[in-house]
Amino acid sequence: MALASTSPQWAQACLFFGSRRPRWQAAIAMAVMALTDVYLTKFVYGYPFHISGYLVTWAWWGAFVPDLFRPAAQGECAASAAGVFVSATGFFVIVDFALWAMGNMYPHTLAGLGACYIAALPFYGNDLVSTALMSAVFFGLPVVAAKLVETMHGARNQQTLQ
Repeated sequence: MALASTSPQWAQACLFFGSRRPRWQAAIAMAVMALTDVYLTKFVYGYPFHISGYLVTWAWWGAFVPDLFRPAAQGECAASAAGVFVSATGFFVIVDFALWAMGNMYPHTLAGLGACYIAALPFYGNDLVSTALMSAVFFGLPVVAAKLVETMHGARNQQTLQ
């Protein structure tokens, strides 16, 4: 299930993937995220690492997410909001489906799938909110900084004209 603590990672990836970087640089970012997953799982949380539990997430990021955030990096607020919603929702739907299908925590019935999604709803809500907040910070700070510099230059130009 998704942890809210991954949201800075998601938002940072959104910002990185939204830029116009070459695909090979995106592949490096994906490798770093994958290695971070391995490190956190084994050494921070103390759980055994099973690659099958991560392939779905890595495939989601590698296949779909890079193209979702290109308009957002160009300052389009609606695209940024859509990217946040699609990334958090896609993660929720895909990863929890995989948890149900490949695991043994829930019965492999429609009721079991429903129970799996219901149990994950608090995590999804937290992930959605925190990804939105972190994305607003990551995408918004450069815009605010540019406006601040523009305002300061305008004020300086007004002083020199007087």
